[in-house]
Amino acid sequence: MTSRVALLLLCLAGATAGAAAGLPRESRVPGGLAIIELGGGESEPGTVVFNDRRVPVLRADGRWLAIVGIPLDVAPGAHAATLEPGRGAERRRLEFFVTPKQYEEQRLSVPNQRHVDPSPEDLERIERERLRIEAALGTYTAERFPELDLAAPVAGRRSSSFGLRRVFNGQPRNPHSGMDIASPAGTPIKSPAAGRVLEAGDFFFNGNTVFVDHGRGVVTMYCHLSRIDVKPGDEVARGATLGLVGATGRVTGPHLHWGVAVNRALVDPALFLAEE
Repeated sequence: MTSRVALLLLCLAGATAGAAAGLPRESRVPGGLAIIELGGGESEPGTVVFNDRRVPVLRADGRWLAIVGIPLDVAPGAHAATLEPGRGAERRRLEFFVTPKQYEEQRLSVPNQRHVDPSPEDLERIERERLRIEAALGTYTAERFPELDLAAPVAGRRSSSFGLRRVFNGQPRNPHSGMDIASPAGTPIKSPAAGRVLEAGDFFFNGNTVFVDHGRGVVTMYCHLSRIDVKPGDEVARGATLGLVGATGRVTGPHLHWGVAVNRALVDPALFLAEE
């Protein structure tokens, strides 16, 4: 057996491994997570980068781990993050294998055709908002260590819509990059972990939206709120109210769209919740 085949089999075996206490579940698929052990020791082993984005490096059970977010649009196959150690040590390739995952298609009808065919003025607004969203989701706060055993932000039926190829009023759009939780309008939305509010406001597609920085490249977003109860710069505890469930932006009815970004990649929030 060649070393490359052995590596492939090892990666496949760990593609959906369960997580230790306090860690998300690993799922090495597009929209999933690769958890890579970096070794023990008291000192942090260095900086890990994937797709030009800094990856969360955390310590658990005496080990340093890289928690690599895998973008939905990544091609299945062999990939590698890079460990840049300090003090002149050699750079290391952290290889992992991404297995294919077939996401289904979802067809939706939205009442406001403007949210399907934006005007030129809308497109200018959308571009301005895209830059704000990119800045928020790409935040890396090295001095804040995130909690990764997240609580559901609202009670309700959690759809399995993450990754679905979406068609609005007959027109294909980007895959769905979050979890939809069905909950009545006005239901309080709770922060699933401690963090700092990065951005909050009204967005064309997302409606009233809040972004929370949990540290080290882990950022959560909450969309379609009827009311926002926080502002940028606020420190929020686990369980603090961020706002209320609503139906603002491009929606078919009241619900919470919840997104989780890791090294800027929007990944499946279900990986961070306790299995039921």
